[in-house]
Amino acid sequence: MATWRMAPWTGRRPGARRFGEWERERGSWVLCEEVRADVHELRAILAAPRENQPPEHAELRRGAQEALDRAMEVIDPGAHRRNLTASHVTTAQLHLNCARSLWMRTLSPAELQSFLPAVCAAVKQHLAPADEHRIFVERLARELREAQEAGRPASLTEGQLVTLVAAVDTAHQAGLREKLRAGSFARIVRWIAVFLFCAVIGVGVLSALWRTAVPLCFTPAPSPGARGDFSVVCPTGASASVPAGQLDARTRAAAGWGDYIVVMLIGLVAAGIAAASALRKIRGTSTAFGIPIALALLKLPTGALTAVLGLLLMRGGFVPGLSALDSPGQIIAWAVVLGYSQELFTKFVDRQGQAVLDGVRGPSPPSAPAPPAEPKR
Repeated sequence: MATWRMAPWTGRRPGARRFGEWERERGSWVLCEEVRADVHELRAILAAPRENQPPEHAELRRGAQEALDRAMEVIDPGAHRRNLTASHVTTAQLHLNCARSLWMRTLSPAELQSFLPAVCAAVKQHLAPADEHRIFVERLARELREAQEAGRPASLTEGQLVTLVAAVDTAHQAGLREKLRAGSFARIVRWIAVFLFCAVIGVGVLSALWRTAVPLCFTPAPSPGARGDFSVVCPTGASASVPAGQLDARTRAAAGWGDYIVVMLIGLVAAGIAAASALRKIRGTSTAFGIPIALALLKLPTGALTAVLGLLLMRGGFVPGLSALDSPGQIIAWAVVLGYSQELFTKFVDRQGQAVLDGVRGPSPPSAPAPPAEPKR
């Protein structure tokens, strides 16, 4: 008889343990390992012996070790309650940046000068071209490079060292704000998508219970000169030869409980196709926040609702010439068009999402200066 093999160190079934790990990480496993790797690297650097270390530097290194310990505690997905939103990665990065800043304050000007290219890269990635810290770092790097090319001795002063560390701190804080902004935007979009999904379910349930309240049916009149009565056309059926005096009663009788559900499903499918085609315009991101997925999920309930609302506007005569659809096929066809047309409303959210993703990668580099104008002769 087959039995489940228990994991010796957890007492849980292997399948349940793997599912729990997947649920805790939620796609941020790579970023967690990146933080752990940075912590191990910085721990090894701090553990290296240093001669003639001032007492204040020993205190700074001790504080850096404590910050690294706190980062390792936070990055554990089972110990942090906010791991499902991937904010534990950002919190651990905050402690890691604190430890890196404390370690940089223990370096001498000559030692910090060797890290100047990395400092310039971090500052250019996260700070705007007009930021004072970025301007100072770029000018300092240019002056040191020109001095080295000219063969002159070049070294950092104590004041420049302090300013460089402050610039790195500012760049790291800007990078964390970018990630927090991305996480907040993704959560807002997901919550709006959940609300719209609940609205879709509510409309479907209410329309099934009270199918005659607002019937989603059309009553095309016979063509001028033709003999015959009105007809009632619904998404799931039609009724012909209805006298004008019985039109309202026959419309309510012809309305089916699945009319709204069919239209919303068609709109949802059309919105899904639109979402799949819109993903080609959105570049991916290395952060733990699934902004493209959240934007795609937002389109689905929006398409279902736009299909229903669009047909209601057509039924009320809001669109001239399209108030009398004469077959269920036409209603379904318009539901497809209206469901796909949600792109008119969600394209602005797509643009904002792409702007947030671009912000996470850092501000764009400054444009090349224009060539000087030739003097007039």
